[in-house]
Amino acid sequence: MSQQIAVFLLGISAFPVAKKIAAELGAELHGKADRISQVSSEPEADVFFTDAMEHLSTLFSEGVAIVGVCASAVLIRGVAGCLQNKLNEPPLIAVAEDGSAVVPLLGGHHGANDLAHQIADILGISPAVTTAGDLRFEIALDEPPEGFVLSNPEDVKHFTAELLSGEYVSLSSGDKPAAPDYMPGFYKWLQDSRLPFSENAKLRISLAAKPISGNAEHLVFQIAPDFSVKNIAVGVGCERGTDPEELITLVLNTLQENDISPERVAVVVSLDLKADEPAVHAVAKNLECSVRFFDAATLEALTPKLKNPSEIVFQEVGCHGVAEGAALAAVGDSGILLVPKVKSSGMSGAGRATCAIAESAEFLDPQMIGRAQGTLFIVGTGPGTPQWRLPESENMLRKSTDWVGYGLYLDLISDLHNGQKQHRFDLGQEEVRVRHALKLAAQGKTVALISSGDPGIYAMSSLVFELLETGKSGASAKSCAKDNSVAEWQRIHVEATPGISALQAASARIGAPLGHDFCTISLSDLLTPWETIERRIRAAAEGDFVIAFYNPVSRRRTTQLVRAQEILLKHRPAETPVIFARNLGRDEEKVKVVSLENLDSAQVDMLTVVLVGSSQTRLLELPNGEVKVFTPRGYDQKSKN
Repeated sequence: MSQQIAVFLLGISAFPVAKKIAAELGAELHGKADRISQVSSEPEADVFFTDAMEHLSTLFSEGVAIVGVCASAVLIRGVAGCLQNKLNEPPLIAVAEDGSAVVPLLGGHHGANDLAHQIADILGISPAVTTAGDLRFEIALDEPPEGFVLSNPEDVKHFTAELLSGEYVSLSSGDKPAAPDYMPGFYKWLQDSRLPFSENAKLRISLAAKPISGNAEHLVFQIAPDFSVKNIAVGVGCERGTDPEELITLVLNTLQENDISPERVAVVVSLDLKADEPAVHAVAKNLECSVRFFDAATLEALTPKLKNPSEIVFQEVGCHGVAEGAALAAVGDSGILLVPKVKSSGMSGAGRATCAIAESAEFLDPQMIGRAQGTLFIVGTGPGTPQWRLPESENMLRKSTDWVGYGLYLDLISDLHNGQKQHRFDLGQEEVRVRHALKLAAQGKTVALISSGDPGIYAMSSLVFELLETGKSGASAKSCAKDNSVAEWQRIHVEATPGISALQAASARIGAPLGHDFCTISLSDLLTPWETIERRIRAAAEGDFVIAFYNPVSRRRTTQLVRAQEILLKHRPAETPVIFARNLGRDEEKVKVVSLENLDSAQVDMLTVVLVGSSQTRLLELPNGEVKVFTPRGYDQKSKN
């Protein structure tokens, strides 16, 4: 069970480190009310307190793990009156305000040491763990893995002292197996330590299936009474468009009728053709577990083990059984089919869904079973600065296993890189880039396809959906037959996040030129004929829109912006403000205002967005010399009326 964690801080100087720890641990941020300000409608902390000592005492008494980003003396004074039994103490950890040190003060044998290691990993440092046994043997014997309990924790101190004095330890299971074969996690916990094992040792460790007595030289571990072994796989199959409730009801009823606790279900599995089937994902969501998929060849290889092979199913999908085959594939050679295929009952008696249940002799790790549906995140990272990245974008980048993008875009998010495989492409390889991302996602990976700005504005989103339609781009795409790759692509989960676009960033930097009606026009004729672009410029000029020009010039294209200037001068004043905004959000950022008649295309490149005001756009010079540009909405006319 996860423990409630409070990240405690007193002053604003500790806020950056405290906020980072709280975000990574999913913990509450507790701040002193008179020192941690509240900004707009969103508080800078989750919980505010006025009396630090009283607040610490209350948290500690309630068993809340406390991570104090403050002096250790503050924490010690705050909980001093609550100290009783060390076996019941929640973790109390001190973190330096600059993130340079992490010290578990109390509860070292109740999760504090592990928590200190987690925090140290977040901050990129080493924890100052002082528990002798933990340091010497890299294991806390009174902190077994989830699902196990130590029957005689009072003997740990003497047992550890014996180990430190040079004694060896043996692993004992008695006359019967210590535990079922699906308990390898416990043994791996011991094997990963530096405990000195020997067959004929004075000290013993046992994992007992039934209660037995331990002593100072014999530590006895047992399976926690409320622990559910995750070793059940539920295989499902259904017709396209099956009502999710029909499949959920079938699975839950089948589990109940066979006395199988839903908490034991580790994974829901099916054929890869069902990777995008809402009913399958609804079952996994209901059971709070993962969902994985197998190809037809994998399931067909299990035909000899099926209880209900079907020739009809084989003709339709290429294997003789989906529900039974998927369940058996999930549990592997060490598993058995507990419940053969069961079919649902529809309104007319003929149901549209099936399920089967298999049991593994070991814990089931969904990540090692089949493959996931595959996810493509289309991520907009804004103009370049981390301050302009949306939290949703950062979450998608963190969740992803692979990043796909133009090399510069990947460099701009390097601060978020944490082991994701990077797939770098040159500028101009947009379609190659999108195809690669779709192929990776179709393999079951979680892929971030990265754009600067907003991915839906002159960026990757439209091309993704164009390729999802037929697998081809261009005007003739709709007439092309779908190939196998497109069918695979259409089964992945696609999700896009917005980003701050260059036109928004430029407008914010200079004032409010987009305060009234505006449009965007790309001057690149690589994908759009110049005649079409010129017609749109004339229409925007006649409509008196503020215009944001993207892709204004390049090495090859040097005349388009000049032609746009000529058209606009026929419809609006020569002194109309024009904003050049280059490298927004980056160290080389430059924002400049000129008049429409003095627009010089030589000052513009592909890293520049150009905003041209309407006839109503105004230039404002402030007393301090700053220049701002805005387009009124007409409030002055409203006040006159």
